Amino acid sequence: MPEIARFLGIVVAMLYNDHAPPHFHVRYGGHEASVVIDPPGLLAGRLPPRVFALVVEWTVIHREDLLADWERARTLQPLLPIAPLE
Repeated sequence: MPEIARFLGIVVAMLYNDHAPPHFHVRYGGHEASVVIDPPGLLAGRLPPRVFALVVEWTVIHREDLLADWERARTLQPLLPIAPLE
């Protein structure tokens, strides 16, 4: 699973040719979740509330970058890294 961002112990990855809706995968400690890009929301899994809030904030800031990577993944192109939350 290609990693596209890492910040504050949160690892964000996206699968190639994954199912709709556009989403990405998050790992934090022993937690895993799938997060929808627009509007940001939990698709599957679980994250601690504070971590989920940070992921949503990051998603809002990088919505366009995430959707662009989603399109790249759907067409099996290399994914671009996305800046971490600072």
